[in-house]
Parts: sequence; structure tokens; C-alpha cells
Amino acid sequence: MENRMKVTLLPHTPFLRMNGTFDKEKAMHYSAQIAGECYEPLGWEKLSKEEESKTIRRQNNTLGNEHQTPYEHISIGMEIVNIPKILAMILNNERQCSTSEKSARYTAINGKEDPSITIKEEQLYEKWMTIFKAKIKSQYGQQFNDSKIEKLAQENSRYLVTVFASTKMIHTVPMIQLNRIVCYMKDLIAKENKTMFETRLVPYLSEFIDCLDQMNVLDNQQQSNRKERKLSLFGEKEVPDSFDYTYSTNYKGSFAQLAQAQRHRTLEYEMLLMEDASYFVPPILQDEPTLVAEWLRDINSVGNVFPQGQLVSINEKGSYEKFILKTKERLCSAAQLEIMLQTKQTLTKYAQALQEQNHPLKDQIIAYTHGARCTFPDYTCISDCKFCEGKALTRKTG
Repeated sequence: MENRMKVTLLPHTPFLRMNGTFDKEKAMHYSAQIAGECYEPLGWEKLSKEEESKTIRRQNNTLGNEHQTPYEHISIGMEIVNIPKILAMILNNERQCSTSEKSARYTAINGKEDPSITIKEEQLYEKWMTIFKAKIKSQYGQQFNDSKIEKLAQENSRYLVTVFASTKMIHTVPMIQLNRIVCYMKDLIAKENKTMFETRLVPYLSEFIDCLDQMNVLDNQQQSNRKERKLSLFGEKEVPDSFDYTYSTNYKGSFAQLAQAQRHRTLEYEMLLMEDASYFVPPILQDEPTLVAEWLRDINSVGNVFPQGQLVSINEKGSYEKFILKTKERLCSAAQLEIMLQTKQTLTKYAQALQEQNHPLKDQIIAYTHGARCTFPDYTCISDCKFCEGKALTRKTG
């Protein structure tokens, strides 16, 4: 029997009832009082004691006009168990949130505990765990202990497992933002002519909405969408490369790499599924063509479940300063390898473009192109990895 999704509201949620549900009415009333701060000379001192009818009128007016900012002061903190990885990615991509999620690097995949994972996926995961551990130990056994090797093998093997695999997370998001997201989900559920990917996703969206409804956090007034916004994860077309004080770029990356990139909430990400499926090949395999061929056969054999190693087209946009902050996280021997390689590639393109334009930033960006973040002029490393390939950004695993 398939595991059911479960949402539990956590103690840092305000207006939490004794039975664990949310007192939505009190939260909305409080937010409507806050909305009066914009024009009430005496501020909260008067607003907290005003007649209820006046507060209700303000609530109806603000929400009716989509003046939603006052309702962002109330955040919903929840643990979500048995949520598919792709749904966690959808929530994380909306960015106005805080997330703590189970790591596929530090926890092994277990098909017996997750009915979303097929027997074949579990068998291939175990098969490649053995292969990766042997390959990593052979190449980096002097550098990494057995525990580190195990984690790296897990990180590589999870590429074979569906992006619909169950995970768990603690997620905190403003009340109004959660309702907006539910509105966008309902629009996708109602969409005609869904793709195979969307068709598989819809039951999970519906289940998540049902869980929230049981917790009393949903409100129709807060789900107005006159601007016709959509779930931000799903793009409609590739963006052209452009590098200036702001930038945009398009590249191919796996679902797993995109999930890593979403941690940089000051940058924007969209994904587009490609017509012809292709897959990430871990660099640790690339010196053995027979292993590469075997990897591609195996991951292609589970392709209909959308494995986490499947490549999607990723749009990335942001400012120069925020991109440099990304390099200070990802150009490191401790970072996931695929996103390190992608960040290095984008940095190279960015630096070349600025040089060609004779851009005012062209000399500044060069300081970040000499290796890992420990070589940067404005980054302090507190734990030297002593890993030469890691510092040179030439490692083949991690």
C-alpha cells in the first residue's frame, strides 16, 4: 500500500490550536489589524482594540484588492512526510520560504519504505552503490575514509531513482504565500492536455492540498490570482545568454542538480522538460567507456519514471553579485559535483562575456576564476580540505 502524504503543523506556527490545526480566522483577523498600520496615526495601540466590524471590512477590502502583504506576517511551519522530491522542488522554487529537507547524500534509498520506487530502481541503486564505492575507493581511497566514500556513492547512485521518490521536509512559508501556491497548483490540476509528467504530478498536488485543508490553512479569499501567475518552477521557453550587471543563462542539468541550485533563493530558476530524454553521467565513470554505456543503459531502462539523473533545460537569472555568492557556496570540494561543474561553466562564460564587452566588471570577476572558493580574495575558509583536485576544481566525484 502506498505511503500517504502527511502534513503536521509545528510549534513555531502562530495561532496553533490544541488539536494541531491552524486557527485561520484569528490569523486573518490579526493580519487585517496589521493592515491598518499604513494609515492609522496611533498604530498598533489603536488597531489592536478597534471594533471587529472595522477589522472585517479591512480584511475583505485588502484581500478583495489583492493587497496581500499584511498576510505575509503569519507563517505556517509544517513537517511534510512522504512528499515526492519533485513536489518539494516546486515548493522550494517559490523562494519565500525556509526549508530543511532529508539529504540523499546522507541517507540511503530504501525501496521497501518507499512504494514510489520500483523494484528495478532499488536493484539498480544497490548495483551502482557497489560500483561507485569501488571506483571512488580506487581513485580517492587515500583522500576519503569509508564513511565519506559511502556518502559519495549514495549521492551518485540516487541519479537512478525517480524524482517522484518520497522525501520529508520541514517547510515554513507565509500563510498567504501558501494559499497562492495552492491556487497555482489548482490551475495546473485543471489544465487540459497535460503532459505525461504533469499527469503523474497531479495526484500528489491534490493530496497535498487535501492535507492543508485538513489543517485549516486554506482560504478562498487568499487564492485570488488576477495576475494569472503560475508555479515558478515550470518555464515555457529557454532564455538567451546575457551577461552584464544582471545575467541570464540556459543550460542542461539533472533534476538533482536543479534541486541543489534552488538553495540560492536570490537567483531565479525554471525548468523545461526536453522531448528526447538524456541523462547525467557521473565523471568518475567517464574513463571507462564500457561503464558509461552500462550506466546509460540502466538509467534509460527506468526513464519512464523520470529518474533524478534525467537532464532538463534550466533557465537561471539573477544579478552579478548574487551569482558571485553562488560561487562562494558551490566552487568547493564539499559541494555536489554536478552543480560545482555547472557553476564553474557559467563563471567561465560570464568572465569571457565581460572581457569581450570590455565591461567595468571584467577585472573583478577574474579574481574568482583561479580555483575553488578558498582561492577567492574575499572568502575565508575555516576548514582546509587539503584536497588538491578539489581546490583545482578537477575532481571526479563528490
